[in-house]
Amino acid sequence: MKANILNLEGKKVKQIDLPIQFNEEIRTDLIRRAFLSFRANTMQQYGAKPEAGKRVSAKVSRRRRDYRGSYGHGISRVPRKVLSVRGTQFYWVGALAPGTVKGRRAHPPKSEQDRSKKINIKERRKAIRAAISATINNEFVKNRGHLFTEIPLIVEDKFEDISKTSDLVKVFESLGLNKEIERVNKKKIKAGKGKRRNRKYKIKKGPLVIVSDDCKLINAAKNIIGLDVAKVNSLNVDLLAPGSYPGRLCVWSNKAIEKLDKEKLYYDKNESI
Repeated sequence: MKANILNLEGKKVKQIDLPIQFNEEIRTDLIRRAFLSFRANTMQQYGAKPEAGKRVSAKVSRRRRDYRGSYGHGISRVPRKVLSVRGTQFYWVGALAPGTVKGRRAHPPKSEQDRSKKINIKERRKAIRAAISATINNEFVKNRGHLFTEIPLIVEDKFEDISKTSDLVKVFESLGLNKEIERVNKKKIKAGKGKRRNRKYKIKKGPLVIVSDDCKLINAAKNIIGLDVAKVNSLNVDLLAPGSYPGRLCVWSNKAIEKLDKEKLYYDKNESI
């Protein structure tokens, strides 16, 4: 497939053949499987405190003549803690058991649980190639809500030398992405617990800028909301298909395309191409 290389003013410079990664069949089922595996393996472990609900003395004897016993009182065998006592008469309330107030949980989440999900290496690479292929498919990109004039967007080598955010915004405007940046910057209040967890606004996913290696552009793009920058050799399904939905709008540097083609990234050495 042919693609145009654009300069920083958005004008066509030359035409190239896209690497074979862009010819991969788009497998949405495989992309979702790789996405769920990625999210499961990057999830932080969580669990209840082992002593939660158990830090209480709630031992009550069931024997006939024991002091502080419940035998003969016609009450259930629920563990109880004593709040007050008058001779052999006790005022107690249920504790410790799962069905009591402030008691332990019956089956709490445990931090030692293994929540990871395995996926074959070839499956993961094929999913990444499928997600790369979806980035130049008009139907998939439009379904994600992106606003663009043409795809793929491949910019000349000078693109990676941009060091100022204002210059990067001008380049995006020349590429016809000004409406896309405006769409991402429209903040909406997020309902639910997010407002109490420092996530007052819902941030939409904007374009993904893909570069060849460490460069000045990475720092220049940090101040643009919704924009992500990634190296071409560290792509994953979470970046290319957020939420497991393929077709994210990508802006490639020419060096990244060359590296993708030269090193045959996301292909095994023994795998047939």
